[in-house]
Amino acid sequence: MPNKLKVLITGASGYIAAQMLKTYRDRYDLTLIDAMDTDANGNSVEGIEIVDLIDTDRSRYQHHFDGQDAVIHLAYKRSSPGGVYGDAVPQIDRFATELENVQMANNVYRCAYDGGVRRIVVASSNHAADWYEHALIHNHKKEMVFEDEMPLSDNFYGWAKAAYELLAHPYACGAFGRKLEVVQVRIGNPRETDAEALMSNRDPSHGGTAQSTYKRGLGAHFSERDLQQLFAKAIETPDIANEHGVPWVIVYGLSANTRSFWSLENARRVLGFQPEDDSELKFNDTIAKHLTVDNPAGPGKVGP
Repeated sequence: MPNKLKVLITGASGYIAAQMLKTYRDRYDLTLIDAMDTDANGNSVEGIEIVDLIDTDRSRYQHHFDGQDAVIHLAYKRSSPGGVYGDAVPQIDRFATELENVQMANNVYRCAYDGGVRRIVVASSNHAADWYEHALIHNHKKEMVFEDEMPLSDNFYGWAKAAYELLAHPYACGAFGRKLEVVQVRIGNPRETDAEALMSNRDPSHGGTAQSTYKRGLGAHFSERDLQQLFAKAIETPDIANEHGVPWVIVYGLSANTRSFWSLENARRVLGFQPEDDSELKFNDTIAKHLTVDNPAGPGKVGP
C-alpha cells in the first residue's frame, strides 16, 4: 500500500498477535500496546508500549487511539490458566474477571470512538455461542451455528465475548453521533491441530470422547494464513454496513474445514474472505490414523 493504514493492536504480546505481526509489520503502520512486553515464553516483543486498558481513567491511554485508522482488539485478562475450560478457577467463579474484560472492551470502544478511529476489529470467540454447540450440535439436534443467531453461552468466558458483541452496537448504530464501524471475529482454534493433545483431553463439553474432541478441534481450525487474511479484510473492506446502514457484523474466524459446524457466510459475503486451508486435507495423515470408518466414534463431524 502506498499509504499504510495506521493500525493499533491491543494484546500485542499474545499468541494471535504474533501470527499477525509476521506480515502486518510490513502491511500497516502499527502501534502496539499490551499489559506486558514479553510473550508467553518470556521473549521480548519489539515495539510494545505497556498500557492497562482495564483502568477506567482513559486519559492515561487515549493518545494511543487518536488518529488511528483501525484498531484490532485482542487484549484479554485470563480468569484461569489452561484456557476456557481450565480447572484452576471454577466456571461459576469467573464472573468478576470476565466483567473486567467487558469493562476493557468498553474502554477500547470509547477510546476508538473519541479518537476518530474508523473501524475496530474485535477478537470475539466461538464460545459466544457455546450453548448451541454443547446442548444441540453434539447431541445431533442442530447442524450449523450461524452468526446472526442470538449469542447464547453456558460459561462466563463466552458470555463476556457475547457481551463485547452487543456492547459495540450502540457505537456502531450512530446513537452517540458518528458510527464506529465494528467487526466481531468469533475465533476458532488459531493453533496447529495436535491430534494427540486433543485426544488426551477428552473434553466432556465437546462430546466426551477422545475422537469427538479431536473432531471438534479439526472443525475449529484457523490456520495462520487464513487468520492473517481475515483480519486484513476486516480492516480493509470498504463497506460493512448491513441492510439498515449499521456497520456492525459478526463473522466466524475459521478455515474452510470439512468438519466445521460454524457458518462462514458473513465472512465470505461481507468481507470477501476466501480461506485457503481445510483441516481435513492439512491433517489427513493423522485423521487416517485416529478417525477410521470402523472406529466407534464414526466419521462424522462430532459426537458418537
